[in-house]
Amino acid sequence: MADPKETEAQDQGPPDPGAGPPTPAAAADPAAPPQRERAPRKEKKAKKPEGERAAAREPAGPPPPPAEPAPRPRLLDYYEQRVRAKLAQQFGFGNAHEIPKLVKIVLNVGMGDAPKNPKGLEAAVAELAAITGQRPVVTRAKKAIANFNLREGQAIGCAVTLRGARMYEFLDRFISIAVPRMRDFRGLPTKSFDGRGNYTVGLKEQMIFPEIDYDKVEKIHGMDITLVTTAGRDDTALALLRELGMPFRGEAPVAVG
Repeated sequence: MADPKETEAQDQGPPDPGAGPPTPAAAADPAAPPQRERAPRKEKKAKKPEGERAAAREPAGPPPPPAEPAPRPRLLDYYEQRVRAKLAQQFGFGNAHEIPKLVKIVLNVGMGDAPKNPKGLEAAVAELAAITGQRPVVTRAKKAIANFNLREGQAIGCAVTLRGARMYEFLDRFISIAVPRMRDFRGLPTKSFDGRGNYTVGLKEQMIFPEIDYDKVEKIHGMDITLVTTAGRDDTALALLRELGMPFRGEAPVAVG
């Protein structure tokens, strides 16, 4: 009686000469359980666009109310309502653009020992930011000076330029709060104009500003405050600052209300 394995081999025909050796799976016992087929991979879901994802993350509640705009500075309203008319009548300005106005206020702090004491410069920057509410820019030397051991590009101070509403708010605080706290104050000088309508006043210490904490001051330093106007002349600039309430020496300051 013929072996069943030989019968199966005869039914399959002669082996292919180009075929390789039989694989282990073919050589295995036919009685072994068949291997499980891998399930097809699930297709990835299409990504949602950014707009749909952002809408899904946002809560379905009502949107928050818009922030209230900041109130206009008191000194700006006073300038537009009263000062402009007084200056136009006093100097006979026929054109409204001839009336002088403030353009900007520049605060400058010079630190001669900044190259040797960088922490002092950092403290001055922080104090100036607290006084003005604006981040100062660090000023650097434009050229090298051998007698002062100064190299080009070294940090030697900091400065802030204020414009718009922030400028009027600082000037209001400076006139009404900081100036009366000066030591032995008898009025601001009237001869500190540069001939083009710009006024500069120098301070000996930063302690007059209420934003400075006495306990955190490392070193007392001064600063220069320059008020830039469109007057072009010293007399019109003096009248402008006088009407804004600047307390000049030998004069009674104008009450701003």
